[in-house]
Amino acid sequence: MTSAKVARDRRAAAIARVREDQRRHDRRRKLIVSGASAFIVVLIAAVVTAALLSARVTTSSNLGPAPDFTLQTTDGNSVTLSDFRGSPVILYFSEGAGCGSCLQQMGEIEKDAAFADAGITVLPIVMNTAEQITADMKTYGVTTPFLLDDGTVSKEYDTLGTGMHQGLPGHSFVLVDADGERVWSGNYPSMWLAPEALLKEVQERLTD
Repeated sequence: MTSAKVARDRRAAAIARVREDQRRHDRRRKLIVSGASAFIVVLIAAVVTAALLSARVTTSSNLGPAPDFTLQTTDGNSVTLSDFRGSPVILYFSEGAGCGSCLQQMGEIEKDAAFADAGITVLPIVMNTAEQITADMKTYGVTTPFLLDDGTVSKEYDTLGTGMHQGLPGHSFVLVDADGERVWSGNYPSMWLAPEALLKEVQERLTD
């Protein structure tokens, strides 16, 4: 065998080894990529599932007597819950100032005459100063006075941390019947409940 043929055979063997190494490398890379892709898919699915679960509406019924309270309002007056005894009241807890959806929710409720026609009062409650919430009220054209809570009432009604902020209420409604009993509560992480849906919900609870 000539030295030239030996050299060619060595080069061919070296090239074959390089190509085989490259194929093994490609296979490993494909396995890593496919594994990473599968992990990402699983991670995204987990995140989406967690988001859907956290965004689910939660409701409760027959919660017992409504704790009484007296709160100052944005118009300089005060409101005492027990003064409404004899007619149903919806307490609307929200994040308040800085939450456009919260203000729009109240704005749409106050436009719906069906609540007043049904003899139902809606009391919006926020953990803001009067200056903070009245600025947003003007922005969104809301005229219903807001009740100003220091967190005591929101805590008593178990609405703290039900939204995006641990120390603030979520987007929650509590129905207090004419006898002062909490007959229903609903938390809406989507930050919206159509007024007609809210009215239908509370009327059904009042007739149970």
